[in-house]
Amino acid sequence: MAEKPTEARAPGVLAGVRVIELVGLGPAPYCGQLLADMGAEVIRIDRPGPDIYFIHNRGKKSIALDLGKDGAADVVLALARNAHMLIEGLRPGVAERLGVGPDACRAGNKKLVYGRMTGWGQTGPWSQKAGHDINYMSVTGALYAMGDADRPPPPPLNLVGDYGGGSLFLLSGLLAALWNAEHTGEGDVVDAAIIDGVNSMMGIVHSLAHIGQWTHERQRNLLDGGAPFYRCYRTCDDGFMAVGCLEPQFFAEMLRLLEISPDDYGAQLDVAAWPSQHKRLEARFSEKTRDDWASIFDGSDACVTPVLSCEEAPDHPQNAARNSLSVAGDVVAPGPAPRFEGASATPDKTVAAKGAHAREILVDAGYEETEIADLMKRGVVVDAT
Repeated sequence: MAEKPTEARAPGVLAGVRVIELVGLGPAPYCGQLLADMGAEVIRIDRPGPDIYFIHNRGKKSIALDLGKDGAADVVLALARNAHMLIEGLRPGVAERLGVGPDACRAGNKKLVYGRMTGWGQTGPWSQKAGHDINYMSVTGALYAMGDADRPPPPPLNLVGDYGGGSLFLLSGLLAALWNAEHTGEGDVVDAAIIDGVNSMMGIVHSLAHIGQWTHERQRNLLDGGAPFYRCYRTCDDGFMAVGCLEPQFFAEMLRLLEISPDDYGAQLDVAAWPSQHKRLEARFSEKTRDDWASIFDGSDACVTPVLSCEEAPDHPQNAARNSLSVAGDVVAPGPAPRFEGASATPDKTVAAKGAHAREILVDAGYEETEIADLMKRGVVVDAT
């Protein structure tokens, strides 16, 4: 299933950085993937149990530990002594109860950057409350602002909360703290909360509201589907075209290619006319297939593009030209993002089996063979081999 490395790779920009990842859900392991894609050595500490393939585990080494057993926490602490970062995505207090909290891990390595990924944050009345992406987004205003005005807000996959407000803010915090640790000799604890990240990204909405350019009614604004020139339209084959011509010159190009007279259509920013203009565009796009429209708008600056499925995306010329998505067997693997001119542009896409590197990792941490055998015998370490 996983793509095998076929050639030697140049060191990535984070070559030499070692990361310990306490395996979890969603945003924490995705952050680990991004670090691995950039060349960091990421050691994921898996839980015993069935091995499930996830792309976010690519390029990482694996050791499976039963953190509930005596001696497991000592292994984590031994690994942390020689690491630059540690990532965990547990509820506040759980890592401490397991003996692998920030104080314990940083006691033997004051430069360690300890990253904590949660939905609600380490503090506050809801810090111990269960939740998922949709719940975290719900209290930020972001979820309320999405979707059709006459329907409940739709969940935007888990991209806005988990990965946008979570993984990427954790990543930026880790890298900033790593830079500081290299210059001061002191690590830090990064408290990355999805609600904080999404609230940060909502700054544009709060700014527009402050200057009177955003109403808190759904589908009444430039970017929420209210504007007829910034939304999706159904085609005659039940496909969709995405329209995003905000600027007047791009809007004019859209009307030209749709063969709609600007005088008949009306002013772009006439909000009172938006409902009728939307119906006009809806009717026009329904006259052709998605691919017909895609061909008409291809190469133009009208900002009108086809809406592709996940299966279709790898074959789009722009994705293909940048190798943004590659297909290996039945797996679609994303390419690296961002890219660096002077570093390897090809991440290791191999997803190691759970516990595959147990012996290698333990030997590197200073464990003797007799100690390794004892850990495996007692089930503290699960040997995948």
